[in-house]
Amino acid sequence: MGVDGLVRTDYCGNIRTSDIDNEVTLFGWVQNWRDHGGVIFIDLKDREGIVQIVFDPSVNEKNHKQASKLRSQYCIGIKGRVRHRPEGTVNPNLKTGEVEVVVDELKVFSQSDILPFPVEEYVNVNEEIRLKYRYLDLRKPRMQKNIITRYKGAFAVRKYLDSQGFIDIETPILTKSTPEGARDFLVPSRLSQGKFYALPQSPQLFKQLLMVSGFDRYYQITKCFRDEDLRADRQPEFTQIDLEMSFVAEDDVMAVTEGIIESIFKETLGIDVKPPFKRIKYQEAMDRFGSDKPDMRFSLELKNLTDIAKTADFKVFNSVANSGGLVYGLNATGCINFSRKEIDDLTNLVAIYGAKGLAWIKVKENELQSPIVKFFGREQMDSILKALNAKPGDLLFFVADKPKVVYDALGALRLEIAKRLKLTDKNEYNFVWVTDFPLFEWSDEENRFEAMHHPFTSPIAEDLEYLESDPAKVRARAYDITLNGVEIGGGSIRIHRSDVQERMFRALNIKDEEAKAKFGFLIEALKFGAPPHGGIALGLDRIMTLILKEESIRDVIAFPKTQKGVCMLTDAPNDVDVKQLNELSLKVLKKKTEK
Repeated sequence: MGVDGLVRTDYCGNIRTSDIDNEVTLFGWVQNWRDHGGVIFIDLKDREGIVQIVFDPSVNEKNHKQASKLRSQYCIGIKGRVRHRPEGTVNPNLKTGEVEVVVDELKVFSQSDILPFPVEEYVNVNEEIRLKYRYLDLRKPRMQKNIITRYKGAFAVRKYLDSQGFIDIETPILTKSTPEGARDFLVPSRLSQGKFYALPQSPQLFKQLLMVSGFDRYYQITKCFRDEDLRADRQPEFTQIDLEMSFVAEDDVMAVTEGIIESIFKETLGIDVKPPFKRIKYQEAMDRFGSDKPDMRFSLELKNLTDIAKTADFKVFNSVANSGGLVYGLNATGCINFSRKEIDDLTNLVAIYGAKGLAWIKVKENELQSPIVKFFGREQMDSILKALNAKPGDLLFFVADKPKVVYDALGALRLEIAKRLKLTDKNEYNFVWVTDFPLFEWSDEENRFEAMHHPFTSPIAEDLEYLESDPAKVRARAYDITLNGVEIGGGSIRIHRSDVQERMFRALNIKDEEAKAKFGFLIEALKFGAPPHGGIALGLDRIMTLILKEESIRDVIAFPKTQKGVCMLTDAPNDVDVKQLNELSLKVLKKKTEK
């Protein structure tokens, strides 16, 4: 048992005054090394923290000589006795700061080369270097705390769902490609040459089939894969808390989800979040906040000025309002001192979302300052000021365009102004359910309607009559949960009747033959007594990023990819041997490079 005769009795970070006079055996890495008049002090670190160990030549001269050769990140084991630190040397910043361990036995397991970067917490290192040497980066206390907290959160989920009668069932990783959303990662089959598996974007179809099978409460903490462009909150492989329930309505799924969230926050932060969470309908969220994932920690709400704009002499507003577009305003309360450069920067921001311009008015005590004021009559301007609750000192912004552009542009502007004014409390956790989504959204690129969530989401019963005649009117039995303006999960009540599922495919312009080829197994399964069912998927990576107040999900994942989908540690993706390609009947076509 143990290593070289040493058997660990505890972790370094757990030693306390209650251990004084006890003999302990600890393993870890040398963090700091100090020689004070012949007595050597070392900070020994493991995943639980740091404890000071002491090599005194009067206790063991042989160990002292060995200790004089130790250097940073040497991996060692020690046996020694715990004592109080001498008066005046207590470190109140350490949990172990009142004690130290006088070493009686030392084992050096391995030495360490000079590190590519220090692993002390306060040192900033380029992210690519951190990811290349991730095993060293993970020695940092912050990173170890993140990974351990993630484990605690996932364990809390398992305990809670087990208490609610859910069964953990694994679903396939090698599955069928059904490209209706993001791109699939494809895996060539050696045994069925010329054919491919896909890595799952979600266990969606399998978990629905499990409901048909009678496993009425399923869950899984599972890896999913999407071959899409990456951002700080996305990875090509990600982890979701996936669940499905039979014989339920929206409120049932939402209640279980709130229980999951409550358990995670209690276990990881010791915080009581108090369900039920706020709810807001999709259209109201768009109209008030310009987003279907509203950050409701602050106000700064959008106001609809379209009706006023229809009668205005300002042609930009008038023409948009009378041609089916929207004119919305936002009151940046107290921002009258924004400079012209700041306003230009905000104009450039909304341009990213397709806005052709950003009109503005500064409200002064006795006048309005703006290039557009002259285009409005007194009565029209009074109506605008009243709608925006404008007061002296305010700065009013306006966007006139297609609905999507208006919502996206002013939604982003709202968040940027809140950031500049520091309106959000980082210690507040604001949960909001968004419901009553449209079932479809129009794709200009595809020139057809697409499912806003996925094609297995059930329409609201009273909207079924519009499924073929007016798809834009159909609302979905879908629900997303957001935290501080970030979507952390989404789900829906599913279609459980084969005839409705077939109608859904036709509404998406998926022909019967194509639907049968891609989803025939599901349509058939729904003909054999499928129960009403629904579920949700929560993004574990995103939840932990918000809990730990990190900027990127890469800092809550042990071995993440870069924004280009590259693993700096293993250099994946990489070229493979021609022999492997030949076995798969594949040939790599090199892209032509420009001269």
